[in-house]
Amino acid sequence: MNMLRSVRARLLVFLLAAIVLFAIVQAVVAYRSALSQADEMFDNHLQRTAVSLARGAPMSPALAGEEAGANDEDLLIQIWSAEGVRIYRSTRRIVLPEQIVLGMSTVTTAQASYRMYSVATPTRIIQVGQDLAVRQRLAGGFAWRAVLPTAAMAPLLMIIVWWVVGSSLAPVDRVRRQLAQRQPGDLPGIDEGDVPDEVRPMIAEMNLLFARVDRAFSAQRQFVGDAAHELRTPLTALKLQIDALSRAPDEAARARAVARLEEGVERARRLVEQLLSLARQEAAPVGTVVAANISLTDAVRLAIADAVPLAQARDIDLGMVRDDAAVAAIAPDALRMLLSNLLDNAIKYTSAGGRVDVGVANEPGACRVWVEDSGPGIPVRDRARVFERFVRLDGTSGEGTGLGLAIVKAIADREGIVVTLDESEALGGLRITLRFAAHGASPPGQAALG
Repeated sequence: MNMLRSVRARLLVFLLAAIVLFAIVQAVVAYRSALSQADEMFDNHLQRTAVSLARGAPMSPALAGEEAGANDEDLLIQIWSAEGVRIYRSTRRIVLPEQIVLGMSTVTTAQASYRMYSVATPTRIIQVGQDLAVRQRLAGGFAWRAVLPTAAMAPLLMIIVWWVVGSSLAPVDRVRRQLAQRQPGDLPGIDEGDVPDEVRPMIAEMNLLFARVDRAFSAQRQFVGDAAHELRTPLTALKLQIDALSRAPDEAARARAVARLEEGVERARRLVEQLLSLARQEAAPVGTVVAANISLTDAVRLAIADAVPLAQARDIDLGMVRDDAAVAAIAPDALRMLLSNLLDNAIKYTSAGGRVDVGVANEPGACRVWVEDSGPGIPVRDRARVFERFVRLDGTSGEGTGLGLAIVKAIADREGIVVTLDESEALGGLRITLRFAAHGASPPGQAALG
C-alpha cells in the first residue's frame, strides 16, 4: 500500500491494469465473435453449395463410382434420386447417414459429427456436409488471427503509457531535485517551467511561502543587526560607568557613579525589554492570539494609572479628557502594551511641565482612542519613518530607544487597528489616534501611516 502513495506508481498500476483487463476482454470478445462469424460463414457456404448443385450440372450414375481426391477439409456431397437411390457421393471413405432432414442440421456418425444442409428438387435430393472438427479447427484459426492484433498492441500500449507517465512527471521530479539541492537560506522561487497545470498552483503557493520566509529572514537579520548596534552603546556606557566607579576618589564621587550606573542599567533593561516585546509582536502570526471583548475606557484608565508615576516625575499633567463607553475585540496583552508604549512615548518626548491628554470616543461603526501631547510633535515628512525600528528624530531627547512606535505598528498591523499621526490642535504637539472596529463590526483595516 505504501507504493500506491506515489502518484507515478498509482498511475502505472491502474493504467497498466486497465490495459491488461481491456486486452483480455477485447481478446475474448474478438475470439467469440470470430468463431460465430466463421460458423455463420461455413453454414452459408454449405447452403450456397447445395443450392448451386440443385440448380447446376447434371449428375449421371456413371459418376457414382468415381473417387474424388478429397481431403478432410473438403465438403461431403451426396445426391439421391427421387426414388431414393444414391447416385453420387464425393468420397467412399466417409458415408453420410441416409436420414435426410431438409435444411440445416447436425448429424453424428460412428466416425464424427457433421453439419449438414439438404435441399430437394423434383428429381433429386442433394446433401452437403462438413466435419464439425474441421470447422472448429478452421474457425479457431480465424479467431486467433483476430486476437493477435490485440495481443500485439497491449504490450506496445503499456510501454507508451509507461513513457507518457514518466515524461509527464519528470518536471515534478525536477522540482524535487531543485529543492533537495538547496541550502538553508537559499529561498528564490522555484522555476515553474513545464510543470503540469495541476501542480502549478502548488508551486506558485510554495514560491509565495519562500518569499514570505525570505522577507522574515531578512527582517530578522536586520533586527539582530540593529539590536546589536543599539545594545553596544548602553553596554559601553555601563563599562565606562563601572570604570568611573572603580576610580572614584571619595564617597561623593562614588555615589554619583553608582547613580549613573543604575540609570545605565535601567536604560539597558528598558531597551532589552522593548526588543523582546517587538520580537514577540512581529513573530506572532495573525489569528494566533485569541481576542476578547474589552472595555477600551477601562483599559485606558489602567494605562494612565500605570503611567502616573513617570508623568509626576517629569511634572507632566496626564489626564483623560473623554471617556465614552467603548468595547473592542483585541488581545488583552496587546492592548496593554499598545497603550503603555503610546503613553510612555508621549511622556518622554514632552518637556517638563507639559501636558498629555488621552481620550476614548465611541462613534458609529468604530471607536477611537487618542493620545496627544504638548511636545515638539513630528514633521509630516518624518511621520512614516517613526514607525521604523530604532529611529530617533533629530532634536529629540536621547531617552527613548526608538522602538515604542515600532511596537505600536506591529500590534496594530496584527490586530487590524488603523493608526494615524496628526498635529494636536489643542496642545500643539503630536496626536496619535487608534481606530478600532466597533464591538461586533469588522476590523477597519491595516495600520495607516499618516
